[in-house]
Amino acid sequence: MTLRVLLADDQALLRDAFRILLDSADDIAVVGEAADGREAVRLTRELRPDVVIMDIRMPELDGLAATAEICADPDLSASRILVLTTYETDEYVAQALRAGAGGFIGKGIGAEDLLDAVRTIAAGDTLLSPAATRSLVANFLATPDDAPPQLPELDVLTPREREMVGLVATGLSNQEIAERTFLSPFTVRAHVQRAMTKLEARDRAQLVVIAYQTGLVP
Repeated sequence: MTLRVLLADDQALLRDAFRILLDSADDIAVVGEAADGREAVRLTRELRPDVVIMDIRMPELDGLAATAEICADPDLSASRILVLTTYETDEYVAQALRAGAGGFIGKGIGAEDLLDAVRTIAAGDTLLSPAATRSLVANFLATPDDAPPQLPELDVLTPREREMVGLVATGLSNQEIAERTFLSPFTVRAHVQRAMTKLEARDRAQLVVIAYQTGLVP
């Protein structure tokens, strides 16, 4: 299956470079390009890509606002957002997660790492290192001002599902969780999906936020 990617960046030269790189992979194809956030939202609705690679600083509508608009649309729930930016600040990572992005990486990433990042996001995994997850989510999402009015009740989860959410919050992939818990990746994925459904989380990144906001992970 070929993963369909939309590129959103206001710099044409960077879009060209990313398109050449992504199109070089047998399982990835760039289906559209946007030069600003408003165009990114419009093309996502029109093209329904598997992954939107989203820059942050763009005209008309910035990447964070565009991400929030896309993620708030139930009809676009199959399109995952990978924020790719020069500005890797804690505040931007926190805002991207709150907006619904599935991953956040810097433009200094290597070529093969970018291809793997697209595959990871398309598969439903989040793309944050354990250290970044702990520091960013704990510092910026677990504060009273950032907490939502009502937090989901973890009581709806089974003990195994709570364990899975906690491990997801440390930045582990399904494969890594499987190796740690002596379960199959398929079983891990099933537990994670059930937890997402019960907690009404759009993706793994939102599971990470919930884990810290509810105190499941200190």
